[in-house]
Amino acid sequence: MKNIFNIGVIGLGNIGSYFCNLLISKKKEIELKTGKIINLKFVSAKSSKKKRKFKYKKKQWVNNPLDITKDPSIDIVVELVGGADGLAKKIVLSSLINKKHVITANKALIAKHGNFLSSVAEINKVNLEFEASVAGGIPIIRNLKEGLISNKINKVIGILNGTSNYILTKMEKSEKSFKDVLKEAQVSGYAESNPRSDLNGSDVSDKIKILSSLCFKSLISKNKILTNGIENIEIKDILIAKKLGFRIKLLGISQILNGKIFERVHPCLVKIESFIGNINGVFNAIIINGKPVGESVMQGEGAGAGPTSSSLISDLYSILRGNIKHSFIIPFKKRKFIKVFNSNNYIYSCYMRFEVKDKPGVLSSITKNLAHHKISIKSLIQNPNKKNNTASIVIISHKTFEKNVLRFLKSIKKNKNIIKNPTFIRVDNFNDN
Repeated sequence: MKNIFNIGVIGLGNIGSYFCNLLISKKKEIELKTGKIINLKFVSAKSSKKKRKFKYKKKQWVNNPLDITKDPSIDIVVELVGGADGLAKKIVLSSLINKKHVITANKALIAKHGNFLSSVAEINKVNLEFEASVAGGIPIIRNLKEGLISNKINKVIGILNGTSNYILTKMEKSEKSFKDVLKEAQVSGYAESNPRSDLNGSDVSDKIKILSSLCFKSLISKNKILTNGIENIEIKDILIAKKLGFRIKLLGISQILNGKIFERVHPCLVKIESFIGNINGVFNAIIINGKPVGESVMQGEGAGAGPTSSSLISDLYSILRGNIKHSFIIPFKKRKFIKVFNSNNYIYSCYMRFEVKDKPGVLSSITKNLAHHKISIKSLIQNPNKKNNTASIVIISHKTFEKNVLRFLKSIKKNKNIIKNPTFIRVDNFNDN
């Protein structure tokens, strides 16, 4: 059995540099725990002139990263470039074809090409490891592959984006607008200069697809899933939700309903006293429901160089210990696509806020429209603003079908007494199967 492993790291941003430092500083510890010798042989990034946060020798630098993937002496390639296609895909594919183990933190790549890449890894009898692609330092993928492997999982729920969770938490505590908090988050480094994927839910969408495949031992879905972000959440909604005993959280949820898979990403009103309602700041959290384990919960920092590198090192240990396993638990040929649950048939309660002209008959027109679309009212709050003759109407509905809500929201646009599009947020429905 091989005792010396040469490693090539491609991508030397904050995470890549932190990982290399960790690899160097923990070298003796890793070797002691695995019985294998490791060597950081090559590194590569866009520019060799840029100062890095770790020391390396000139002979370790490789200008063309694809050369690392083809070098016969390299055993493990760590891809930290990012992106679903382009160079990242070329690096991973070339590494696997050339029988190199691959470690990546690239959730977009795995979500889009994980089915294909895992089959290539299997053919070439090498590992494709991606613990760091979901929930940062939380070892959720390792737990699904090993600790929870005997369980039949029926649902996974998670706060999977630290940026969105930080913004929602900060809005509640500071009572500042979304726009103002976002600016502060960017200045402090909690949000990227272009945070679009964090805010519109697409980042969480990638992660929930990966978790779904592991939980249900299926192929990664190619379907576009129900995805809503937090861009339209206003401070008014957060404060109203708080008065009602709720917090707003951006959640990724996947479950099996009537033998079909239902994946979704959207803001949700959750009880303040609930576990998920108390996950604040940049922290992530995941709830797994399965048999016989019941409910299993995990929380931790979901992003950043430290937590991500912790997961990368975990994947390294797995490879060094000879744990050659299928990327998604079972052989590729045995994984199948699961039929998709029609989101129109999803049943839930919802929060709706209407900004309206304060005049007779407006509330009546809204409630009649709700009734027409088979949506009944559980609670109603009306707050007039006498200064500008407007009012806020907040309605919490009883459970109804998604299709009813969508039809109602489309039809209500015709009401000229409603000043702007209503705010619509789904309410905690976790305990329903």
